[in-house]
Amino acid sequence: MIPNLSIIFMGVTAAVSIGLPVFMFIFWRKKYILKIIPLLVGMSVFVVFAMFLQQFVHTAVLQPDENGVFALLEESPRLFVIYAIFAAGFFEETGRFVAFKMLKRNHNNIGTGLAYGIGHGGIEAFLLVGLTMISNITVCLMINSGNFTAAGEEIDVAALIGVLQETPSSMFLISGYERVVAMAAHISFSIIVLCSVVKKGMLWLYPVAIVLHASVNLAPAMLQAGFFDSIWIVEGLILIPTALSVFVAIKACSVLTYENTTLDDTQTAKEEIPAGPTL
Repeated sequence: MIPNLSIIFMGVTAAVSIGLPVFMFIFWRKKYILKIIPLLVGMSVFVVFAMFLQQFVHTAVLQPDENGVFALLEESPRLFVIYAIFAAGFFEETGRFVAFKMLKRNHNNIGTGLAYGIGHGGIEAFLLVGLTMISNITVCLMINSGNFTAAGEEIDVAALIGVLQETPSSMFLISGYERVVAMAAHISFSIIVLCSVVKKGMLWLYPVAIVLHASVNLAPAMLQAGFFDSIWIVEGLILIPTALSVFVAIKACSVLTYENTTLDDTQTAKEEIPAGPTL
């Protein structure tokens, strides 16, 4: 039997992973004029840059064997950590940079960064955590009801049950906490990179976003490489660079707001006719 608390925590994490992005978009939509196009672009860019291009390079550099063990991790854990954190930062922030370059003509205010960040972080949460938790809940309910005997010959039922039983319930809940932190980070990176694209003289914020992204991934990468053995230490450490990213993003927001990125004063005076609905 799988503990009911584990199933409840899986449900909470699934709800956070799927519901939080939806709630944030609805909550901020009117205040910051969030539009659908940046949201969809954020989702698409994550899939293309993080799940395809980045994974293609990972395969070439890390050289996983048939069991999924990375050769670089075995040979040089320190080099693995350096590569892992900067690869993630480079691909995802470059994806943002390219996206905002394409969007900046018609989508270049704070709402654009918020919507893009929600789309980017939201699709990551859904694909990497939400779907997994839904699948886990389904399997757990089948196991507890005794209907998992016909799972198929390819699945080691005993091993799967053992993993679900031995995993502490808190580990399923902590994934939800990670999604909250990740959403804050992704929205912050999006605001920072947006500012680097639409404001003259602010291009330096693009590499800053890469470094901040890498710093957020540092503790998890070190855990994977064996430098840490406590998930709680890792979860505490990621709050520091995330908080720094939020701080930089708030400063970037002040720049975007002060200089009135969307319309200059002359253009505002001329365009008094109410616009129709936009995406």
